[in-house]
Amino acid sequence: MAQISASRRAALRAELLGLLRGLKADTIEARIDELLSTVLGEAPITSTLPLEEEREDDDRRVVVTGIGVVSPFGIGLAPFWDGLAAGRSAISRITCFDPSPYPAQIAGQIPDFVPQNFMDFKEARRMSRSSQLAVAAARMAVESANLRIDAGTCEEIGALVGCGTISMPDVEQAVTTLVERGGMKISPFFIPAAIPHMPAAQVAIQLGLRGYISATSTACAAGAQAIGEAAEVIRRGDAEVMLAGGAEAPITALSLGAFCVIRALSTQSNAQPTTASRPFDARRDGFVPSEGAAILVLERLSSARRRGATILAEIAGYGVAADAYHVTAPDPNGHGAARAMRRALASAHLGPQQVDYINAHATSTPAGDLAETQAIKQVFGEYAHSVPISANKSMIGHLTGAAGAVESAATILALRHGLIPPTINQEEPDPACDLDYVPNVARPANLEVAISNSFGFGGVNAVLVFRRI
Repeated sequence: MAQISASRRAALRAELLGLLRGLKADTIEARIDELLSTVLGEAPITSTLPLEEEREDDDRRVVVTGIGVVSPFGIGLAPFWDGLAAGRSAISRITCFDPSPYPAQIAGQIPDFVPQNFMDFKEARRMSRSSQLAVAAARMAVESANLRIDAGTCEEIGALVGCGTISMPDVEQAVTTLVERGGMKISPFFIPAAIPHMPAAQVAIQLGLRGYISATSTACAAGAQAIGEAAEVIRRGDAEVMLAGGAEAPITALSLGAFCVIRALSTQSNAQPTTASRPFDARRDGFVPSEGAAILVLERLSSARRRGATILAEIAGYGVAADAYHVTAPDPNGHGAARAMRRALASAHLGPQQVDYINAHATSTPAGDLAETQAIKQVFGEYAHSVPISANKSMIGHLTGAAGAVESAATILALRHGLIPPTINQEEPDPACDLDYVPNVARPANLEVAISNSFGFGGVNAVLVFRRI
């Protein structure tokens, strides 16, 4: 083994001394394992063990106090959780246009979404569908959190919403108009509807938020990164409360064709849509596109306690890492995903053995599910075969830029209900994917800590750690 430099030796010594600061034995053991991996060159040494008083600083701890979801199961948390807990598929044949020219013809579509239930009719007409979904989820989240937004609070409340791409329906309509009627007939609302940060902007406009505002557009990691970055915004003092999550409305002929030509979508189950999405199964053949949104209300633990809010979970950790491998394919060894998981656990001051559940990214692609399995094995070692893992996408499909936010909501609900949603369509085990994927039936469990993985095109890996408090 190469000799350790003086600076790395000093960092390692400081970390080992930090283990004596009153931590539990299992935490010490887990952290020593992480440091041994570090010494062997698997990850950089970072300072992850703060003083006891820092760990207990309620002004730096960020919690979730409200959730709003619009999903292929319907509007609101009740149908969303009921569908996941029952192990029911929400995938069906596409109805918003004729999909018959394409090899993939199915999707996760939101039933009975009426924008006017959440916003003015005229305002809704000027928004993209993804913005409409974000505003609806935000209003439900604010109501769930019993959060007051008025002249006295609005300047300390912000919005950070992820969207994987520009608004595909608006782009498709603009191009059709350009070809058929000419460029001067394009809607004046096209640009302000289509740009990726507009779901965040519309949440701020419609709810009157005058605090910090931003957006993430990192493909399928966007929703998770929006939540993780929003928590950091609060920790550094740029906002007291953040509405954070993701929204996406990708079900168009344009996006369906584009994903088909790169062979990313499932094509073998058009006649039986509910069986198409089968993460980790040997017969998986691609993902199923879906639409939806989820917004979480994040705030300081001290603030939540002062106003008597119901605390749903703590955002205990967040980690991001790049594959630097390919524009669409994941690193087949899962190194980037593993680094993101390690960083998220380190920021939460938790060891792998303290994780009770993993909500997998698991899109049902042959390469992606295998890479994630490899990454989990790297981080969790032998414990990888014991920790339960499940994939919400088996039931609701892949909501691309909204996926990380919707799956964060599912992870929090799993912690709250003590129930792990299943990975459905587990019929033929893949010998290379040999972990516990909670097949087909939900599983009761005592859950304290869970992680949610989100990985995007370009090799973006984002991981969130949630803790029940």
